[in-house]
Formats: sequence, C-alpha cells, structure tokens
Amino acid sequence: MQLASSGGRRLRHAALVARELALETGRTVTRKELSAAAREAAKALNLKSGARWVLSELVACWGEQEWDRLLVWPSNDYLVTRTGKSERAIRAAFRVLIDLQLIVPKESPNGKRYAVKDLAGEIIDAFGFDLTPVYARRGEWAERLIEQKQAREARKRAFDEITIARRAAEEALSALAEHHPELDRSDLEEQVKGLKARTPARSMKVMPHDALDQWTALRRACEEAFLKAGNGGEIRRHTNNNNGSPSEPCNKSFPKKAEAVRSIEQTSEHLS
Repeated sequence: MQLASSGGRRLRHAALVARELALETGRTVTRKELSAAAREAAKALNLKSGARWVLSELVACWGEQEWDRLLVWPSNDYLVTRTGKSERAIRAAFRVLIDLQLIVPKESPNGKRYAVKDLAGEIIDAFGFDLTPVYARRGEWAERLIEQKQAREARKRAFDEITIARRAAEEALSALAEHHPELDRSDLEEQVKGLKARTPARSMKVMPHDALDQWTALRRACEEAFLKAGNGGEIRRHTNNNNGSPSEPCNKSFPKKAEAVRSIEQTSEHLS
C-alpha cells in the first residue's frame, strides 16, 4: 500500500486483523490491568528491549477513559524522552508492535496524534494508537506462558538426563581403566569426547533430543564393555536355582509333629 498523502504510515495486514479485536461489552479496563496484560505479552512474545519499553510507555499513557477502545496519543518526542531511545528506534518499535498485532494505529487527517474534545472540554475521542489488542488477547498470553514454562521444564529434564548419562559413561570408562587397564577403550573414549563437543549447552533454547539419545546409547555401550570385561568377555545372566513352585507354602517341608506343636503353642490371638 502506498503512503497516504497526509504522511500517514503504510497500511499493514496485521493492523487490520488486530482492529477486529474488541473488549467485552461494558468492560472497563484499569491501567493496572492493561499494564499486567502488556507485561505478559512482552514475555510471551519475547519482545526486545526497544519494543518492550515503548509498549510500557504507551500503556502508562492510558487515562482509564470509559471507551470501547483503549486509545493513547503520546508524541514521538515524549516517547524519546521517556525511553531514552532515538526517534528512529521509536518508529522501529512501532512497526514491531503493529506487526505483532499488539497495537493499532488510528490515523488523524493530518497524520498527527491528538485528543478530540467536545464543547465542554471533555475528551471524547483521540488519534494515536489503540492498545485494545494487548488486553483483548490476554488469554492467549496466559496460554503461551504456560506452554513456555512446560517447554523449559521438559528441556531441563532432558539436560539432566544427559548429565546423568554422561557421568555414568565416564564412570564406566574410569572403572574399566582401573580394573582392566589391558583392554583397549580408546574408541569409547573418543566417542565420549566427540559427543561432549557436540552436545548443546543448557543456555541454548533447544530440545536436545538427538544428544539425549546418543548419550543414552553411549552410556549403555560403556557399561556393557565394563560388564563384559568382568565376565571374561561375556555377558552372563543371573541363574535362578530355585525350582520350587511359587504357589507352594514356605512351610511345605515342616515335620508333621513340629507343625502340630506350632499350632498348639501359638493361638489365633497372637496373629495379626
């Protein structure tokens, strides 16, 4: 879309979508409620500092008017003073907030931002920015924050499992070197070294599924190598020599006389 002759901004699809969002009928919004919604939106969308500060200052300008739209009209000079950002950075933040459907520009005939007053001096309308989408989407912010928390917890568990598997693999190789120094373990040690170099750091916001699978397999290989070394190169299973039936009572072989004595000496009152 071309720039308007009045000097207005380019029309964006996101602005048209956000314009459809509305408050519940008869809903009044306080600055505190709007500020809370803006903070959750900034967290849910991972806003950078510039856009986050500009959004915070726009919210601070809300005068709690009982309108069906949350309109604010601060000048760029005011926002530059409040945020310490350049006017270019302020304009860039506007584009980010509009594209993310957080604010909607409401253009005036001359492209400036100002309030419209009636004959009594009461503000009845304004040209500037509409913050209604920030508050109207508060349910979405809550859902996103829950999903992000769950993802962080799942990522933490995955990295914890990687740490456990890595330590177990290194312990198995250490035990193999101590008890069976004659055996060649260089291949496993190279695999551990290479996998440690490829494993992402905890600070990286990625799910280390592949690394976890590789560490689990490598741990198993190291422990089996130590197990085979202790069994002369073979993995031996535990032999169960108990051939009795599990359904037979443990007093099957009691002598009849002893059984009779036991029944006489211990009455039913002693049984729990």
